[in-house]
Amino acid sequence: MRAAPTVLAVLAVAVGAATAAALPSPGPYSTHGTAEIERLARFGLPLFCGGLRGRDVALTFDDGPGPYTPLALRILRRAEAQATFFVVGRNIARFPGDLRAETRLAVVGDHTWDHLDLALMPPASAMSQIERTAVAEQAATGRRTILFRPPYGARDAAVDAIVRRLGLLEVVWDVSSADSAGANWIQIAANVTRHLRPGDIVLMHENRGQTIRALRYLILPALQRLRLVPVSLETLLAVDPPSTTLLRAGYSGCLRR
Repeated sequence: MRAAPTVLAVLAVAVGAATAAALPSPGPYSTHGTAEIERLARFGLPLFCGGLRGRDVALTFDDGPGPYTPLALRILRRAEAQATFFVVGRNIARFPGDLRAETRLAVVGDHTWDHLDLALMPPASAMSQIERTAVAEQAATGRRTILFRPPYGARDAAVDAIVRRLGLLEVVWDVSSADSAGANWIQIAANVTRHLRPGDIVLMHENRGQTIRALRYLILPALQRLRLVPVSLETLLAVDPPSTTLLRAGYSGCLRR
């Protein structure tokens, strides 16, 4: 296991590199990304991480769009970094234009309409939460939604069956920033960078100022030092998908890599 970079080490990087050279460019989206997502979706299993053959990590942001979305996009664009945004459907109309702006830099996924725990809902209501958001996303972006993340990561056999029926890839994560639990910006950065490895899927939230601060001043500079490249899930799965064995092993398999 890679030794965890200390918070002080990460801060040192930030002081010298917060506004320095950009991260290595991940390049344009792969034309094979969508096909790989669809292939993985056919297994009907949740995705917790990618493979372990490259230098890519997937930064993902939940619960937008929101007031911090333009700032997050500007920070990512300046760093030549990609990301994936899991969008709450009811927010799309509140922040018109932000979703289309996200698709220019990132991949957009479905995070339900009202951000409710789907495992506590009747199956028909849960399906409506997902479908309604997917329709709104396609209308706003012109792209079909193929990625889904359950709010709170809450899923059970019924939720998994709905996602499988809709032909979506259910994406969870193996690295959590703990920003939604109230971590401050230094803690958020430490949670993300501690033990970070190629293929990891990182959970963050774009509606939290502390997260955006950590992204700009600590996380992106730390990735540069570690020579890890932040990419979208589409890119990660095109160039470094998990093996079938790793996919079937789930979260515990990601930890054992």
